[in-house]
Amino acid sequence: MSGYVGRFAPSPSAGLHAGSLVAALGSWLDARVHRGVWLVRIEDVDSRRSARGADRLILQQLAACGLHPDGTVWWQSRRGEAYAQALQRLREQGLAYACSCSRRDLERAGATLAPGGERVYPGTCREGARGAPRAWRLRLPDGAGAEVRWRCARLGEQCERVDRSVGDFVLQRADGDWAYQLAVVVDDAAQQVSDVVRGEDLASSTARQMLLQRALGVPTPNYLHLPLVRGADGRKLSKSEGAAVVQPGPRALCDAARVLGLQVDAGSVEQVLRQALAQWPARRRQWPSAPRETAR
Repeated sequence: MSGYVGRFAPSPSAGLHAGSLVAALGSWLDARVHRGVWLVRIEDVDSRRSARGADRLILQQLAACGLHPDGTVWWQSRRGEAYAQALQRLREQGLAYACSCSRRDLERAGATLAPGGERVYPGTCREGARGAPRAWRLRLPDGAGAEVRWRCARLGEQCERVDRSVGDFVLQRADGDWAYQLAVVVDDAAQQVSDVVRGEDLASSTARQMLLQRALGVPTPNYLHLPLVRGADGRKLSKSEGAAVVQPGPRALCDAARVLGLQVDAGSVEQVLRQALAQWPARRRQWPSAPRETAR
């Protein structure tokens, strides 16, 4: 055992599509090559987006592709107490505050629209909510303290000023649901995740998660963001855009492996996985950050 703990954490808004299978395969390969542990966590913290039965379908698809977790599957919907405790710690440290702002309030205030579609929070309620509290936000460090530098094994060096790109971000929403950023940080720490391997679309969340890790005093994992599967229009496949649920098996695995830059031939599920495992270390070495030595 190398001390490596990786995870795949799908949102159960539907079954796995081609893009999410790429993330599952990449995270599984990295854990296996490092002789580590690979976990599966169902990120159903957003009750509005979770579809009934999608979690079971996802687990069935993973099993049909030979991707079996090494431990008990976690469901975020069962983890509310842990998130509440984390929020309470932040409140006690003065690092979280109640906010009464709605999206319409931010529009009226002329809050900047960030490239990702979010409005940069202008700090309206930093000194006290202007009305009935609706949500809880993280109080970012001032000035340069909100700058986060991090390295992705594939994308290289990254730098973000979170106060300028997002502002004080939400930890618990007005509807009572826990925000993704808080839930993922708490769960990664609880499961002792050492390496986060996920899609490139989530790279924009990394700086926020690192600030939360610092605020909560938990370790920061290594990060690797994988290539995305894109449609004919160049946009990434996503469940919200109606991407088709993948039919699990050797063909789907071959397609996912090729997105990762692996040259695999058709065969059984086990044969495809063996080919991909054999090629993964060399593929990883082609990215900017040198990989750690693989356990022998």
